Amino acid sequence: MSEQNDYEQLTTASDRGKKAAGEKVVEYIEDGMTLGLGSGSTVYWALKKLSEKVKQGLNIRGIPSSKRTEQWAEELGIPLTHYHDVQELDLAIDGADEIDANLHLIKGGGGSLVREKIVNASARQVIIIADSTKRVTQLGKTPLPIEVLPFGWEVTAKRISNLGGKIRLRKKNSQPFISDNGNYILDCQFEGIPEPAVLHEKLIQLVGVVETGLFIDLTDRVILGMDNQVQYLEKP
Repeated sequence: MSEQNDYEQLTTASDRGKKAAGEKVVEYIEDGMTLGLGSGSTVYWALKKLSEKVKQGLNIRGIPSSKRTEQWAEELGIPLTHYHDVQELDLAIDGADEIDANLHLIKGGGGSLVREKIVNASARQVIIIADSTKRVTQLGKTPLPIEVLPFGWEVTAKRISNLGGKIRLRKKNSQPFISDNGNYILDCQFEGIPEPAVLHEKLIQLVGVVETGLFIDLTDRVILGMDNQVQYLEKP
């Protein structure tokens, strides 16, 4: 499997925490569910465990939030469906780059934030899985990914910088990183984000911005992995 060797090197407590959280979330999956399948290294472990259950007879369908997740699911034998067949999901499972006390998130480190937000917003329940290092007192320690149209991205970046963000165009192999939607990603460092909902509303109104990596009021439960154990966070 692509990237399998990298993800299965459980050399740190963070790595083991990801595996613990990813495997634990599968306990919430019931027969007959339609699932949103998120992105990232912690979700990889959930997919591996889920594939075992499918081989044992569990009947589920999944909608992947990224091309990479779609590839993993196909390789693992997890049945997939599409939004033209189903518009509401029973449960979405996803990772996060940062999680605050209100279960607001920063996502998009892998570049799939638009599809992830569509999947999460269409699910009756969203469970976020991550290692314990992703928990923060305030969002903004890591740069905020913002997906923007390639045309005139420089103008969009200037408008974002006027809101206080330091902008870096994400690149891959010295070329602009292209999202699954054919857009650019701007990684924007703010001096903390004390009011994520307010910042999201300001950013989303800017011409050229497709979506932000601020996930507000979408999460129902968080499973944090700490070494080989897990901790649960609920909505306050």
